[in-house]
Amino acid sequence: MELRVTEVALDYLAEMAGGDIRNALNALEVAALSTPRKADGAVYIDLEIAKESIQKRNVRYDRGGDEHYHYASALIKSMRGSDVDASLYWLCAMLDGGEDPNFLFRRFLIFASEDVGMADPYALGVIQAAHEAFLKTGMPEGFYFLSHAAIFLALSPKSNSTKAIFDLQREIREHGVMEVPPWLRDKTANAKESRYLGRENASDDYRYPHNYPFHWVDQQYLPESLKGRAWFEPGTQGREASLWERLRKIRE
Repeated sequence: MELRVTEVALDYLAEMAGGDIRNALNALEVAALSTPRKADGAVYIDLEIAKESIQKRNVRYDRGGDEHYHYASALIKSMRGSDVDASLYWLCAMLDGGEDPNFLFRRFLIFASEDVGMADPYALGVIQAAHEAFLKTGMPEGFYFLSHAAIFLALSPKSNSTKAIFDLQREIREHGVMEVPPWLRDKTANAKESRYLGRENASDDYRYPHNYPFHWVDQQYLPESLKGRAWFEPGTQGREASLWERLRKIRE
């Protein structure tokens, strides 16, 4: 991005920054990100734009300090609470404070799996597409994609069932990994072992789900010592509820 700043604007930023060069640079960054390019592709910063930018820097937000985490927390909790207006408010506060949009998209991606999850499995793709569009267009048009992502996540049904993986990690760390049941073992490797021991291939006991109605068959996939254990708790919102209901009916 080519940036052209008038001498008057530079003097104003230097004076208002009070000797803090970081504050002056942050204000200049805000001006660069929020000012449309001219026909020649350059961004022009005059005194009026400089005044607006330094005022924006007068907010309490500091992306290098504790306020950074407080604002990010407020944004995430607002989206989790499905409050669209609050989500956009904290998003704008962070952007006006000079936050890196890529940091915001990283948080959006995590939220898409952690808090929306299986309630809308396609949320991850929407956020990824919004991020790619942002990278291709830049600012100021990029505000649309940031807004799109925040609104979408706030309005989406919520589920945190993906957290089941952490329960499984704890199980394995505490008790170790159990032996793979014979019928789930690799058939080729099992064949070699079976010939050596002079017995039938245990993998032959595996029941291929596609050979059964609804492509499902009652079969144990966990180790014998964990039979009947469950860590995944399905949510009741959005697509997850219908996906789980489909499986429940098949099992019955």
